[in-house]
Amino acid sequence: MNVLVAQDTICALSTAPGLGAIAIIRVSGPDALDVVDSMFSKSLANKTKNGLYYGDLNDGDNLLDEVVISVFRGPHSYTGENTAEISCHGSPFIQQEIIKALLDRDIRMAQPGEFTMRAFANGKMDLSQAEAVADLIASESAVSHDLALKQLRGGFSDELASLREKLIHFASLIELELDFGEEDVEFADRQDLKDLVDEIKGVVKGLVDSFATGNVVKKGVPVAILGAPNMGKSTLLNALLNEERAIVSEIAGTTRDTIEDTMSIDGIQFRFIDTAGIRETDDTIESIGIERAWEKASGASIVIYLVDASTTSEDEINSIRSTFAEKASNDDGTLLIVGNKSDLVKAQLPSNPATLHVSAKTGAGIDQLKSTLVTHIQSGLNTDGTVVTNARHYEALSNALTSLIDVRNGLDQDITGDFLAIDIRKALHHLGEITGEITTDDLLGNIFSRFCIGK
Repeated sequence: MNVLVAQDTICALSTAPGLGAIAIIRVSGPDALDVVDSMFSKSLANKTKNGLYYGDLNDGDNLLDEVVISVFRGPHSYTGENTAEISCHGSPFIQQEIIKALLDRDIRMAQPGEFTMRAFANGKMDLSQAEAVADLIASESAVSHDLALKQLRGGFSDELASLREKLIHFASLIELELDFGEEDVEFADRQDLKDLVDEIKGVVKGLVDSFATGNVVKKGVPVAILGAPNMGKSTLLNALLNEERAIVSEIAGTTRDTIEDTMSIDGIQFRFIDTAGIRETDDTIESIGIERAWEKASGASIVIYLVDASTTSEDEINSIRSTFAEKASNDDGTLLIVGNKSDLVKAQLPSNPATLHVSAKTGAGIDQLKSTLVTHIQSGLNTDGTVVTNARHYEALSNALTSLIDVRNGLDQDITGDFLAIDIRKALHHLGEITGEITTDDLLGNIFSRFCIGK
């Protein structure tokens, strides 16, 4: 998809497909307003300003619908081109008839993400902002929404632009020295360059490190539920989700594979994972399920280990912690021991700040458990600054950090300016990849093909 040189006019349904109260069909390109004007009962030709216009939309003598036309004249539009958005009634038949009429007038269907790609090509946003559009559409929690909105508004882009501007300044001085190589002059003070590289390196490393937080926010905080058979793991999953998601049975070993589902708690998306009961078994299938349970525990941000609130001793809890440390390559701080079935017998668990008592059956203590999960995540979740949520950005920043480290090592070793210039150019290249100052058609096609059609 090479939209950067496209000069044609495109259209697509921009609202969700299917039956609804209204639907919006977007038309963008050089012929957008002329074509829509030719179908509209009122002339748009004399309308020099952006605005909303109500009237009939026709296909020749055939009345298609009563619509509202939103006119956006370029460059004051989402794409930077002349754009018309047709708000019609949400009948799928009406939607298809309008799109068919547009296609009959030499307008083609937009490809996935093509409107946003044109916005990028026309300078309405940079590449990281364009990717934030997709993240904003896909956001399922308050935190992921806030992060995407910050990136869309250019916070990340501004920070990168400031870093690149400082690097470009010194790069230009190094390049100038190369032009006067025979005269042995030094335009760039090496100590100032060391200080600058240290400053930029610190910022880039902070962005790289923030990806651990951003990735969790974007995909949901993984919470694995472990425990012996019949501890109520599936019942707890159902209680947390407030729906019958997992099969509950008194028969030990009912759950043999993992079951996952997500929910938002206080604006944070959690991904709960019900696992097979942990026990010694000769059953091949059950053994595979238990192995998967430990794998999920290793990759989880939090592990809820369920025990029987009436019978579990302190020695058993210590044994659980020891086994967890051995089986799951995870920090003990993520292990939360929870005593279940507190409705049956008064809990006998020893006093421990990491221990809660709940009844998955009656719902007692579930709200406290949810609050504990949120508190645990918020203690290590800092989204006030720039947080990297995109794997492509993480890779580019990691490569830029490597180049900056090479620049710093080169300065310490007092290497010549031509070699310094190579590493500085590499760092600038990787930073430019994030905002789209350095791109290829293959990269752009890969990014925008993941967008929904109509955006």
